[in-house]
Amino acid sequence: MCQLLERAAKDYGDVEEPNLSIPFKTFDFSKWPPSLTDTQLETLTYHATTYALSHGLTYLPLAPTQPPSPTSAIHAPISLLPIPRSLFEKAQGLQSVYNTLYARVATNNEFLDQEMGAELGVGKADEFVRTLWKGWKEIREEGIIQPLHLGLFRSDYLLHTGGGEGRTLGVKQVEFNTISSSFGPLSERAAAMHRYLHELTDYYSISPDLKPENFPSNNTTSGLAEGLSEAHKAYGVQGAYILFVVQPNERNVFDQRWLEYELLEKHSIRVVRQTFVELSSSATLDPQTRISTVYFRAGYVPTDFPTEEHFKTRFTLERSRAIKCPTIPLQLAGGKKVQEVLSQPSIVEKFFTSPSGVDTSNDAADLRETWMPAWHDARAHSLVLKPQREGGGNNVYKDDIPAFLDTLAPEERQAWIAMELIVPPAGVGGYLVRAGGANGGGDAGAVRAETVSELGVFGWALFGKEGIVKERGEGVGWLMRTKGVESNEGDVAAGFSVLDLVVLVDG
Repeated sequence: MCQLLERAAKDYGDVEEPNLSIPFKTFDFSKWPPSLTDTQLETLTYHATTYALSHGLTYLPLAPTQPPSPTSAIHAPISLLPIPRSLFEKAQGLQSVYNTLYARVATNNEFLDQEMGAELGVGKADEFVRTLWKGWKEIREEGIIQPLHLGLFRSDYLLHTGGGEGRTLGVKQVEFNTISSSFGPLSERAAAMHRYLHELTDYYSISPDLKPENFPSNNTTSGLAEGLSEAHKAYGVQGAYILFVVQPNERNVFDQRWLEYELLEKHSIRVVRQTFVELSSSATLDPQTRISTVYFRAGYVPTDFPTEEHFKTRFTLERSRAIKCPTIPLQLAGGKKVQEVLSQPSIVEKFFTSPSGVDTSNDAADLRETWMPAWHDARAHSLVLKPQREGGGNNVYKDDIPAFLDTLAPEERQAWIAMELIVPPAGVGGYLVRAGGANGGGDAGAVRAETVSELGVFGWALFGKEGIVKERGEGVGWLMRTKGVESNEGDVAAGFSVLDLVVLVDG
């Protein structure tokens, strides 16, 4: 569903600029979406799906093994109409602050050893984290220093009502992604699809909010490619390549290919794609190496490392001169444990304190406005349990938590964090379109459902121990995902969500 984001007006009474809340009830969420006739819905569905297939808003079909040269594609899961969200501009404005925070976390070895390490942190209980951390520790002990790190980040948010009859509506962070932050290029094309539908049909004049000036620009492909090109330039070797480390049988290949095309066509940078298996025989540490940047679109889940050889290959890449996106410490910085620790009293403030010990900005306070309590003493039905994982489908929710915890040994529980659930507005509807039907089976078409939507804001930072070299937050791009309320997860690749558009409306 194209996403309707309620713009925070400048004259909202006594609401101060740093506050990420606006008066509730400024938009009636329960009345969305406007009604369409069956004929109108069928027409929009036809034009949306054919546009998607014609403009690379696509996936590879589900198959046990993808062919070396694809012969067919299906449209990515999309939606047809906008539904409301809010505070889009505020969330975008915070991205540079988040870029800076996670750059500082990733270069604070003592903090990461304490929270994510195998001796003191969650690495004691989580084998995947432990293996990564031990490999990084060994590399440090060899005297190898990573002069520069590249982060292509995405900060994910949900609207939060506070439950009950809350007087304000705000945005709360779901998570901060430091590795394989996907769906930027496809989200750009989903937004373009909705602009096309509006130009073609005017959305049958079903809502005064559906007008071009309310459709924010989304140039995520160029925004993310800019970060990769800056790392490439910083490496400084003429004719070097960027390496994309990818998963075998990748279905979301087109989201990655758009970045490759942008790098070649706009920056004259060539890309080579390889899996960990391929790299295990092809990658060597050569002083004459021609790889400037290693961009990981794999390596964020244990299944990417089925053997010890896969980890050895990951560590070989880490030892190289190439700029990694991300380095192992930056990947560890994206762990849920770090998210929980930063929310504790006085912790995040330490990362925004000048060497003289003086707090120089309100950055920490602005970030705290977006956080839900972690390890809060609340009932199970208001909590979500999160492991140190990316990729969707890993969390445990509400009343399932007690029984799940009973299956874990006490030491294993240290690898999970509990957070209060975000409470989005109720009663929001939308039309969801997936290839082959709502759940991958049956006839294709639009399915009306009660929905909830998640906003992802992209940013990038090139940084080292001494600080930020270059970064960009606001304007890099955004991702909107919409799912049925019955789904707890929000990952598009895992089949939970569809891609959406943001439409800005004034309260």
